[in-house]
Amino acid sequence: MTAPLLSISGLTKAYPGVVANDNVSFDIGESEVHALLGENGAGKSTLVKMIYGLVKPDSGTMTWKGQPFTPAEPKAARAAGVAMVFQHFSLFDALKVSENVALGMEDPPPMGDLARRIRKVSETYGLPLDPNRTVGDLSAGERQRVEIIRCLLQDPKLLIMDEPTSVLTPQEVDILFKTLNKLKEEGTSILYISHKLEEIRALCDHATILRLGKNVGECVPAETSARDMAEMMVGDTLQTPTRTTEKTGEVVLDVSGLSLEPATPFGTKLKNIHFTVRAGEILGIGGVAGNGQDELLAALSGETLTWKDAVKVNGKEVANLGPNARRRMGILAAPEERLGHAAAPDMSLTENALLTGAIREKLTGKGFVNWSGTTAFAEKIIKDFDVRTPGPHVAARALSGGNLQKFVIGREVLQRPEVLIVNQPTWGVDAAAAAAIRQALLDLAANGAAIVVISQDLDELMEISDRFGALNEGRLSDIRPAAGLTIDEIGLMMGGAHGMEVAQVGEDA
Repeated sequence: MTAPLLSISGLTKAYPGVVANDNVSFDIGESEVHALLGENGAGKSTLVKMIYGLVKPDSGTMTWKGQPFTPAEPKAARAAGVAMVFQHFSLFDALKVSENVALGMEDPPPMGDLARRIRKVSETYGLPLDPNRTVGDLSAGERQRVEIIRCLLQDPKLLIMDEPTSVLTPQEVDILFKTLNKLKEEGTSILYISHKLEEIRALCDHATILRLGKNVGECVPAETSARDMAEMMVGDTLQTPTRTTEKTGEVVLDVSGLSLEPATPFGTKLKNIHFTVRAGEILGIGGVAGNGQDELLAALSGETLTWKDAVKVNGKEVANLGPNARRRMGILAAPEERLGHAAAPDMSLTENALLTGAIREKLTGKGFVNWSGTTAFAEKIIKDFDVRTPGPHVAARALSGGNLQKFVIGREVLQRPEVLIVNQPTWGVDAAAAAAIRQALLDLAANGAAIVVISQDLDELMEISDRFGALNEGRLSDIRPAAGLTIDEIGLMMGGAHGMEVAQVGEDA
């Protein structure tokens, strides 16, 4: 047995009201892909932040190649050989790829030399990237390549990856996995965080499972089913979402000829979009990030006003109505960006409950806020959607990403919408929470709501959708029944193929 690359012993970190990590110990070997699994709020993010020098542990030790390892800041961790690709990209849209890479380096070389190094490394690892392209023009998958290349230029010995495939197509996931396996063969170890358990089974050598801040077990993913790993994470039997009824009613949401210029220079123009959604129906819309998802949600929620007759609800024109007017009609939405768009970071959960719940929950009157009613609404969201937090007084930014996601979705679902539009409803949440959110959407549809689910998780869309379409460069494919669609057909729809071309793939499959 060779000595581990990184040994973690008894790491503990507590914050007011919560112990994020409680006496956690495990080893990461040389040339090993090691998964870190756990529910939202299990302590994964805090743990990797201690490894990367962003957080100082209260107690416990780390050793790196047998020597004490106590990085006081990320610069020290990078100097030792630790690199990290974060779940949320830290890139400037208006700058070139090479300029973004230079900003993440301690002592960047001349830009010409850096551009050549970027090309060489990107080609070596199968992640082709033009250093002269503007980041705002890149797809989500290409942006992730920028983050990865920035790390690889450091020649890391340990690469930490947090939810790296959440914005990738299946084809891009395959490319990423080939890159990670090549790095492993060359001696790099990888600490891999993901809620996609089949990916863990395909990629990782070992897995450590955290629950409520504690190490509750380890496994070999290839020898363990995804369901067994999920149940180790939650400490209970995993419930599978089920639909209680297949009946649909009249058309509730009617979108016809929706075209819209982007609100930002790097946005996507919507081009002549048509679809309908009936009461009790879930329409799934897939597509690679950056193909008009945000613009579509903005047009449906009222954040962006549209041409007359482009959007109707129950036969009534709503194209010129803003978000509050649409909320009165029962049209609610949950955008993809939960921190800053769906929730105000520095406001408490109670205040965030008020932001969209004031109208339908009648939380204001005669110019005053009913704070007791608002707090009760926030507490109900926390209870019904199992949001892990000390209480409704906590600021939104203090929650883990998955727990904030549960709060945002719960806030809208509990307002009993007639129409609900959600973008990435289970982004970054664990298997149990994802199942609970999907069940909540199915239950809402069973009670007569018309639901549009925009997601990059194709498994999710196929599980809950009645019909499916795909966005590509602002255009929506023909809408087709979700049942029976193959991955090849879906891939063509996401790539912009329509009609007979997709049908022919189905016949050849």
